[in-house]
Amino acid sequence: MKFFIDTANLNQIKEAQDLGVLDGVTTNPSLMAKEGITGHDNILKHYLAICNIVEGDVSAEVISTDFEGMVREGEALAELHDQIVIKLPMIKDGIKACKYFSEKGIKTNVTLVFSVGQALLAAKAGATYVSPFIGRLDDISTDGLNLIAEIRQVFDNYDFDTEILAASVRHTMHVVDCAKLGADVMTGPLSSIEGLLKHPLTDIGLAKFIEDYKKGN
Repeated sequence: MKFFIDTANLNQIKEAQDLGVLDGVTTNPSLMAKEGITGHDNILKHYLAICNIVEGDVSAEVISTDFEGMVREGEALAELHDQIVIKLPMIKDGIKACKYFSEKGIKTNVTLVFSVGQALLAAKAGATYVSPFIGRLDDISTDGLNLIAEIRQVFDNYDFDTEILAASVRHTMHVVDCAKLGADVMTGPLSSIEGLLKHPLTDIGLAKFIEDYKKGN
């Protein structure tokens, strides 16, 4: 399972990279705004800064909602760095753009996926990644993890190459459950990754080891 971090915060990206388990980064306009990154040129510079920290894929989202605009923005983003993955919305023109980019060998991430049918369309259009938002489904009393399981079944039925990128991951158990269900990638906050480190018996055991060592040394 690949671990992506869902942020535009360079310090958090560096921290995850230093941990040695980071495979990529996802961003979106909301995350950019949260870090105070505004203006076209500043956003492009920030994407480059992210690419200089990580070795894996970096999803960069288009703002346009029409086919021509997505193609124009996506081609410009793809030229920035070979790690850039074009993030497209799950709408009709987004699927058209996904097909366009996939035929040119440009990686894509179809985002805001909330159903198996949407994931199926993205895979048919050649998406590199499809991003079901499990946390947002949980927010409306719908089982987001069940969506991961259903998409996994459909993709396995037809041997789609599209990777399931579990998005809107909120906490560590989301990470564990997505791994059990066979998600190819998870993207979430740094806390969801670092939470995997924690277990009270580890803390108790380590404290005991140190205590016993000090008694004899």
